Amino acid sequence: MPNIVHRIGIRAPISTVYAAVSTIEGIAGWWTRDTSGESRLGGSIQVHFRTPSREEIGKMGFELSKLDVNKEVHWHFTSGPEEWLGTDVTFSLSQEGDCTLILFGHRNWREEVEFMAHCSMKWATFLLSLKLQAEAGKGKPAPDDMKIDNWN
Repeated sequence: MPNIVHRIGIRAPISTVYAAVSTIEGIAGWWTRDTSGESRLGGSIQVHFRTPSREEIGKMGFELSKLDVNKEVHWHFTSGPEEWLGTDVTFSLSQEGDCTLILFGHRNWREEVEFMAHCSMKWATFLLSLKLQAEAGKGKPAPDDMKIDNWN
């Protein structure tokens, strides 16, 4: 099964980065402002993507399937685009000096499709938003995210 993978270094404490990918407030600060749910193992989280005028352009739901404090976070997608159903997003965290490293994966796609290429590029922009949030205190979550093509 094909996977999307990225690696990024963030000059922030590992606990800050962990909170950003494992809590409602954290996710809302870098991925999409419209995030709700439960920040606990097995908790369900819903995210909505909207235009600046609040028109919905996408929504997903996932379960927090693994929370290993300051080491690993896994999301398992239960709703959203058909291509995402049953996929997993993984954040593997490590610390090297003052840099927290994330090995990111969006795993278990059924097949490589054009939408996967779009998602790979969007994940890269959102990981840069995560970097901004952790280092400077303010990310660029949707609807203020970088637009990369005609799908968003």
